[in-house]
Amino acid sequence: MPAYVIGNFFVYSLINAFTPGPGNILALNTVTNYGWKKGKPLFFGIFAGYYAVQMICAVFVFGVSTFLPSVLSVMKYVGAAYILWLAVHIAISRPNGDNGEKSASFWKGFMLQFVNVKIYLFGITALTGYVTNYSTALWVLIFFELVIATMGTIATSTWIGAGIAIQKFYLRHYRPVNIILALTLLECVYSILK
Repeated sequence: MPAYVIGNFFVYSLINAFTPGPGNILALNTVTNYGWKKGKPLFFGIFAGYYAVQMICAVFVFGVSTFLPSVLSVMKYVGAAYILWLAVHIAISRPNGDNGEKSASFWKGFMLQFVNVKIYLFGITALTGYVTNYSTALWVLIFFELVIATMGTIATSTWIGAGIAIQKFYLRHYRPVNIILALTLLECVYSILK
């Protein structure tokens, strides 16, 4: 796999991992409302769920590549369209101040990841856009999904650790931050389609 492709895989993965999504927002909201100690079960549930979902994505892409190889070329374009949609959505999005979370349990965090469409699309798009052109071996797909899940865990931990500081900065500067992230994602779309 060329260094350029690996670099774009990491750019795409980092942006997806660090941008606001259900897991990151829930973690931020929980730490600001309950603190680290009371929020720990939920955070560990989010982390465990992330790894479980990414393994499901690896097995799914492996199955598709083995039994329906022509679907992968179509999924590459679907993935590029999703990244384009994500770039536009990030560029025009505004912060959401939802504070409706009432409890911080492991299972709430774990189950959130199973309904978190963002991380399914993230995992499948990363594999079909960057990895499957070079390898469809199950161990390679699992390796890259473990990388994605680790980046996601680090990103969520960053949101937890920064707590209110990130929220205040983002609320003040969300527009330029969103534009920069969106432009970087457009480069990722270009690298998939070229």
